[in-house]
Amino acid sequence: MPGGRLTQQERQRIALGLADGLAYAEIARGLDRPTSTVTREVIRNGGPTSYRADLAHRATEHRTHRGRRTAPRGAEAPPQPHGRDAEAVRAYQESLTTVFMASGMPTMTARVMACLMISDTGSLTAAELVQRLQVSPASISKAIAFLESQDHVRRERDERRRERYVVDDDIMYEAMVASARSTAQVAETARQGVGILGPGTPAAVRLENMGRFLDFVSESIARAADQARAVLHTKPEA
Repeated sequence: MPGGRLTQQERQRIALGLADGLAYAEIARGLDRPTSTVTREVIRNGGPTSYRADLAHRATEHRTHRGRRTAPRGAEAPPQPHGRDAEAVRAYQESLTTVFMASGMPTMTARVMACLMISDTGSLTAAELVQRLQVSPASISKAIAFLESQDHVRRERDERRRERYVVDDDIMYEAMVASARSTAQVAETARQGVGILGPGTPAAVRLENMGRFLDFVSESIARAADQARAVLHTKPEA
């Protein structure tokens, strides 16, 4: 499997694959690259509908040149707790960010979410996020607002009265419950349309089927979330 950065020819093949409607995994197989490499490349450079090989290649060269120019000689990644490999942690954080972006999160929101998820405390202040991600406080604030709206994070005050952003151990449970509530709301709205459009009419039948389907999905999600939390939830070692 080839390593290193993508070449301009590989980026052109990615662009052709996207134009042909190929999935990221299929494009990656053709390049003998990990799917995550192709996914990250596309999302970083405009997404599947706006990706252009030439612009992506120039943007990557610019980022590389800027990093070499600004990085101090001999700079190393900060030490990691528990004997972790700092470079492996950095690469994993980038992969996790890419997955969040592929699921629909905005780029900065995905970066903040990944940063919180891999912190042992599960909580960071705005200043800590700014330092770790090297972005503006405004960018952090906007990302946190989005995550709060999705029930992914909450705010709390620490002993120094600083506001901290927290991801709980139950984050996936809370996210699934929120998804179930949202799905149930769509189902209820669909059922309301049946009476307005007239029972038995094509549009009403469509909405009735939609409501029944989403009711079943919502109930299944909520039930599965409760069962999974009861059976699978583990605590970190002391």
